[in-house]
Amino acid sequence: MQVLWPAREDDRKNGRTIHETAGLPFFEIFVDAPLHVCEERDVKGLYKKARAGEIKGFTGIDSEYEKPEAPELVLKTDVCSVNECVQQVIELLQERDIVPVDAYAEIKELFVPENKLDLARADADTLPALEINKVDLQWVQVLAEGWATPLNGFMREREFLQCLHFGCLLDGGLINLSVPIVLTATNEDKERLDGYTAFALVYNGQRVAILRNPEFYEHRKEERCARQWGTTCKEHPYIKMVVQSGNWLVGGDLQVLDRIYWNDGLDHYRLTPRELKQKFKAMNADAVFAFQLRNPVHNGHALLMQDTFQQLIERGYRRPVLLLHPLGGWTKDDDVPLLWRMKQHAAVLEERILKQESTVVAIFPSPMMYAGPTEVQWHCRSRMIAGANFYIVGRDPAGMPHPETKKDLYEPTHGAKVLTMAPGLLSLEIIPFRVAAYNKVKKCMDYYDPECHKDFEFISGTRMRKLAQEGVNPPEGFMAAKAWAVLTEYYKSMEKA
Repeated sequence: MQVLWPAREDDRKNGRTIHETAGLPFFEIFVDAPLHVCEERDVKGLYKKARAGEIKGFTGIDSEYEKPEAPELVLKTDVCSVNECVQQVIELLQERDIVPVDAYAEIKELFVPENKLDLARADADTLPALEINKVDLQWVQVLAEGWATPLNGFMREREFLQCLHFGCLLDGGLINLSVPIVLTATNEDKERLDGYTAFALVYNGQRVAILRNPEFYEHRKEERCARQWGTTCKEHPYIKMVVQSGNWLVGGDLQVLDRIYWNDGLDHYRLTPRELKQKFKAMNADAVFAFQLRNPVHNGHALLMQDTFQQLIERGYRRPVLLLHPLGGWTKDDDVPLLWRMKQHAAVLEERILKQESTVVAIFPSPMMYAGPTEVQWHCRSRMIAGANFYIVGRDPAGMPHPETKKDLYEPTHGAKVLTMAPGLLSLEIIPFRVAAYNKVKKCMDYYDPECHKDFEFISGTRMRKLAQEGVNPPEGFMAAKAWAVLTEYYKSMEKA
């Protein structure tokens, strides 16, 4: 495929014939951009040189461009955004069975339709029940809102094995799904519920969902942990929960009776994938770049987000939007709690470190598993479901120190490398996290330059916590003042507790 083909129509027909003779599909796509638009976009100044006579035979200036007579597709790039043009090309290729229809295009929510809700609630009241815990309910929310599209509920054994061994679902096309989304049951639960065609899921005395056509299968905990985390260390915080959970997994079709609310003052941030897509559309976004985080935002993070925004503008996007998407499910005890993180993020926006008008702050409901490159695929594909087409990945994403050796549990660069190769994520562009550190000369966070190593200082999370606990301000330019004040307040509240 050539970017520019000013040839005569006969030459184009010859090109088509060569492909067809070889049994290869051929699609002629006319990028229909008016000459003045091409000149406005010419960052190399070639049109200017051609008009000055410095370049001869330049298409559109002193060499005629013959428009194709019958192209398969015409892209009006003066009125359509880059994303809209890309989507038109994808749709053409899907229509001709060159690429599969995107399994993520339709978000699969698992809420009971409103017109059937009374009947479902009455049914739930008569069914036997399985008690679930807070983390289970967070996974119910993930499934209900469509983050795990196209799952119909908690994984059955076939889906679980595909996920565990291939990191993908294989039925109906290859779909990246790297972490098991499963529900556990005890021996007593299995004995009591096995054989029923449905049972209710109960949290804190409330029936929140129905699991239909349940399938019980063995919870092989050691094998699951070895494959999902690459370790079976029982001191790993999520592995500890797995080890202490039931000996059975139960999959089935999930019907969720109502939207999950936590009543913690943050529910307005908990936008579903469908709501996020609607919000991006209302903002006329032509690019959405997502940033996943479970920590407070410092100016190094902001530098990368600002830089990404500028890169997208330079690439021709007109209205890039940042999805600042902190993880809102379970996290380990020494992580900053969600409520305080959201206060800190709000302070970052208030101080205009990030542009409020082009930033959406929302909460991702998933629990944190600390499963490194395996989990980062889950984080990435979930944002793709919500409409992101760019994903910023940092150093050691979803990682943590080994609970016993205290060394990195995962090689810090592998998360970003895996994302560039992961199957089923090709429609989303990965933006690797450049290393940022505090530049003592410039007195701000800056991209690290090893040739000027002496000018940089790396401020670890441990040191940041120590400074906040002691009420000492970090170096000027490390974090917005109001955002730092939130952290200081949090750590002081911990001392009182």
